[in-house]
Amino acid sequence: MDFSLLSPQNTNKDYMTLPDEAINDLSLQFIVEALTEKRSEQPHLLSMLKQVPNDPEVIRYRHDIFEDFLRFPELREAMSELVARLIDLRDLERFQKDTDASALWSLINRLREIDDYIACITMIKDTLTGLDVTSDGMLSLREIVTNIAEESGFDALKADIDEMMEKAQRLQSITIGVNLDKLLRPESAGIITLNKDDLQHGTDLGKNRKFHPANPVSLGSAGLSSVAMNAATAEVHIETSSITGKDPLSNAIRKQVTDIMRKTCDDIKRTIKRHVNIKGYSLISLMPEILFYIRWAELTEKIQATGMPLCKPEILPCEKRDCSFKDVYNLKLAINKARGESINIIANDFDFSDEHRIYILTGPNRGGKTIFTQAIGIAMLMAQWGLYVPASEAAVSPCDNIYTHFPADENDTVDLGRLGEESKRLSEIFGIATRYSLLLLNESLATTSVAEGVFIAKDVVKSMRYLGTRAIFNTHMHDLATSVDELNEAVEGDSRAESLVTGVHDGERSFKVSIAPPQGVSYAADIAKKYGVTFEQIKQGIDEKHPH
Repeated sequence: MDFSLLSPQNTNKDYMTLPDEAINDLSLQFIVEALTEKRSEQPHLLSMLKQVPNDPEVIRYRHDIFEDFLRFPELREAMSELVARLIDLRDLERFQKDTDASALWSLINRLREIDDYIACITMIKDTLTGLDVTSDGMLSLREIVTNIAEESGFDALKADIDEMMEKAQRLQSITIGVNLDKLLRPESAGIITLNKDDLQHGTDLGKNRKFHPANPVSLGSAGLSSVAMNAATAEVHIETSSITGKDPLSNAIRKQVTDIMRKTCDDIKRTIKRHVNIKGYSLISLMPEILFYIRWAELTEKIQATGMPLCKPEILPCEKRDCSFKDVYNLKLAINKARGESINIIANDFDFSDEHRIYILTGPNRGGKTIFTQAIGIAMLMAQWGLYVPASEAAVSPCDNIYTHFPADENDTVDLGRLGEESKRLSEIFGIATRYSLLLLNESLATTSVAEGVFIAKDVVKSMRYLGTRAIFNTHMHDLATSVDELNEAVEGDSRAESLVTGVHDGERSFKVSIAPPQGVSYAADIAKKYGVTFEQIKQGIDEKHPH
């Protein structure tokens, strides 16, 4: 069955793979850990987040499915139970490998698994039938599980299982004999009689089987079944695994039980083989996809509960290369707020358009430049993942990839030096980026002298304009921001550069961004005045303490 909740049938499933740098710089691991505390789920979710669709049809398909999960908590609850059950059914194909050596217990477990599978299909069918789902994906899933139930003859299958389970459960008891050694210690054991209502009562199986040595020693290992004997009391203790249901005594007698119940075993095998190829086992492949929607819907609700907006974005044609957000903010801040931190999150309006696709972002230290740059990258990803985005309104032309250039770890710059390493990475980005890409540069080229940094940075911005890409370049190089008109005139292109600043009002950092010329030393003057470190303020303090 070729069905997925991540992309409609007959569409392009070639997703963009995020570069490792973008995965790190946009904090995907932090986001995954916010989605789930279960370590077993985190690798699957991270793997899915690395693969980003840019086909508008695929993205809209996902958005609609996500809305169904978000609107119906009962859908998420049923799907969570479905995932838990499907995890136990991944080994169903082993049915066909059953041999004559299969024990009665294994066959009964197979029957129970098929019974669970019937319950899975029935549960999801009933859930989807009872909800007003509207997405193409969930409507298709409802049709699929309905057809599986009808075409697989669930009524007959359920009747067969009930009959086989009833036969197997006729076994009432087993009588075991224990042989002693010369010191009257238990040495071996065997079945004397197997008592079953349709077998000859008291059937003598005629032989014993050793199941532990005479010496007192545990025969198991940590977490598994074991048999141990206390030498002083001659007591034998059998530990049974709660996971496998096996213990050494059962292993010792399983062949006798299987032999004596040969007919029942053969009947169970025939029942299994008759139904083993029923449709629908491929639903197991939906487990990580279902988990993806459940966890994101849960996180979305938590963030909405803090009062922060999230919205379904409009998906624009890729060719437009546009993007607009109203009240956009960094998802990471909202996650921390949902965890109980007292955070005043500042939202901003922002857009890429024909008027300005390249922004040179300046502002003071700790003024929010990195947080804002990261916020745009995460919002773009969430839009393309098929989720609500952290904004009150959004319209996005999908990008074909996101390339980030954040400060490198010192250990990565030993061979080339910091400037050489940064230049090499920039060159690699331009070697693969296209006009449909998004470039996010964070304090790039800041480790060299200002003159050298501005010289290289100007060429980088001109290259962005020539390529036609969307970009945010946050920097302390105010001279670069003051040169935007010069850079726009120097190179032809349809991606214009613009100066963007983080605002400071009356000495307070507002973290608001706006299109404006760089503020230069005015930032420092405001901050100096706020904390009383202007010359006039310091002089006044000295004069007051030490009057002449």
